[in-house]
Amino acid sequence: MLLTRSDWRSLQVGRVLVIGALACFSSRGADLANYSFRWSTNLLELCGVAEGTLQKITAAGWQVGEWQKLLSVSSGQGDAKVSLELPPAAGTYSVVDGCIRFQPIFPFVNGVMYRAVFHASTLPGSSNALDDVISTYTVPVGRREPTTVITRIFPSANELPENLLKFYVHFSAPMNRGNIYEHIHLRQENGKLVELPFLEIDEELWNPEMTRLTLFIDPGRIKRGVRPLEEIGAVFYAGRNYTLLIDHDLRNAEGNPLKEGYAKTFKVGPPLRESLNTATWKINPPSGNSRRPLLIWFPAPLDHALALRMIQVTDSDGHHLGGRTGLAEEERQWLFLPETPWKSGTYRIVVDTALEDLAGNNIGKPFEVDLFEGIDRTLRKKSVSIDFRIE
Repeated sequence: MLLTRSDWRSLQVGRVLVIGALACFSSRGADLANYSFRWSTNLLELCGVAEGTLQKITAAGWQVGEWQKLLSVSSGQGDAKVSLELPPAAGTYSVVDGCIRFQPIFPFVNGVMYRAVFHASTLPGSSNALDDVISTYTVPVGRREPTTVITRIFPSANELPENLLKFYVHFSAPMNRGNIYEHIHLRQENGKLVELPFLEIDEELWNPEMTRLTLFIDPGRIKRGVRPLEEIGAVFYAGRNYTLLIDHDLRNAEGNPLKEGYAKTFKVGPPLRESLNTATWKINPPSGNSRRPLLIWFPAPLDHALALRMIQVTDSDGHHLGGRTGLAEEERQWLFLPETPWKSGTYRIVVDTALEDLAGNNIGKPFEVDLFEGIDRTLRKKSVSIDFRIE
């Protein structure tokens, strides 16, 4: 393989050889001539390691840390020295069809360059004089017409509490991980952007399908008596209007931008500071011998994702009923549609006490717990239940 001028410029990093993806290569160590890298969007394979050496590695039962000393993968920014200092990407290692395979936890991101460093000298029985070898690979960026859109943003209400804790952003297709906070903004009614309103988490909070993003408001600008709130100020102020903006150039998993940007404008109301109390819920049982939904009305909206997961229905013996749950009326109404018709008898609504309202208040415990009150005033149960009858 002929190396380009840019390839040759990368050879100055210590005793390291840099090669392109899918290439066989040679170096001063003749043993390196048979190694090759094979890249794809969801795995990397290093081939050419002797079968006997692979058997020794397999028998040793290496853990991830030991694998990374032999073969590590990290994202690069075009600077070989900087890239080598980055922590290795998370993933699993295995020996498949005579090759060492690295499977990243998250697929490689379109348009990002990755570097695989093969430390040949760490192979069992190898010479310490062997050079390290680097293979680089950039995931192709798709060029299709943008089709991905934002389908919903929760909370869906047009008035949200001053101490709102989070947003959920739903997309019509899997999205790319990385640099999301550069494309998401919060604008005040005077046109100015709120500075650093979100808790910027490096890992980013996506569901496994990469179709739902959780955006936390910085808790330090919500809880009273903490330094960020006192020095910088709150993110929201009651009585004012705000707009959550998401740029159209946020990329999906194929590297394409959104079909269009998104804006959710809302008014901010008073804060919610009381713990949740199921005694204030209104239960509307359906009639027997029907598949009409069970309805629960809340005095204020609940957290969308948690309400769908943390409220369940059982029979009198504690067996969970199969069916579908949903939320309506700006997350003020919960409904359960059973798989089979209701029978006459007693049923139970089981609620996980970790359920939250829009401000993060749990059942029996407000988000702003006064530490001087002690923990005995908080609810210790993992769940609470509400009985109802169907005639």
